[in-house]
Amino acid sequence: MPLSKRLAAEFLGTFWLVFGGCGSAVLAAAFPDLGIGFAGVALAFGLTVLTMAYAIGHISGCHLNPAVSVGLMVGGRFPAKDLVPYVIAQVAGAIAAAGVLYYIASGRAGFDLAGGLASNGYGEHSPGGYTLASGLAIELVLTFGFLIVILGATDRRAPAGFAPIAIGLALTLIHLISIPVTNTSVNPARSTGPAVFVQGWALSQLWLFWVAPIVGAAIAGAVYRWLGGERQS
Repeated sequence: MPLSKRLAAEFLGTFWLVFGGCGSAVLAAAFPDLGIGFAGVALAFGLTVLTMAYAIGHISGCHLNPAVSVGLMVGGRFPAKDLVPYVIAQVAGAIAAAGVLYYIASGRAGFDLAGGLASNGYGEHSPGGYTLASGLAIELVLTFGFLIVILGATDRRAPAGFAPIAIGLALTLIHLISIPVTNTSVNPARSTGPAVFVQGWALSQLWLFWVAPIVGAAIAGAVYRWLGGERQS
């Protein structure tokens, strides 16, 4: 598959993830009387990955996440030469989705970007008031676990056709655990999209949501190879 088509797929897929996941948080989580709450937002993020994995997995691999691309590269599943273009496409898709979400959300009277547009944060910007250290730990550990699931579910020796389900459910579980801590990132692109529009504190704290997921993913890639994962790049 030509790189240009794979990058287009990554752009569209990441757009879907951020628009669907963050959109559920901004537009539906606390909607009067019928809000979907944390559980609904967690499910929405999982469904975005599950649906896009079936839609574009055969085109680009459906990474939708710079940390996933790094983890797959370290795990021997993805060529290093394609890493930067993939990351650029993913971040661009996330920013585009956040822009559309901002446009829609601002159509409601009383909308205020101070609400964060589903941005990730720690300290006073953590939904539960968790510290930087807590945010760093949970983002690293959960991204590590996410990549282990991805690497295992997409291994040629795993049951065929079920990887999107396992990966989507894993992302749902991750959100159920960590929304109160950081609003859940495990994805630098997902964090960057809303932060570009919120500016201020969201941009100043963005570094954590690049560093922790990428480190966790890289460790997972190395660990899975050590455990006996086959090299597929």
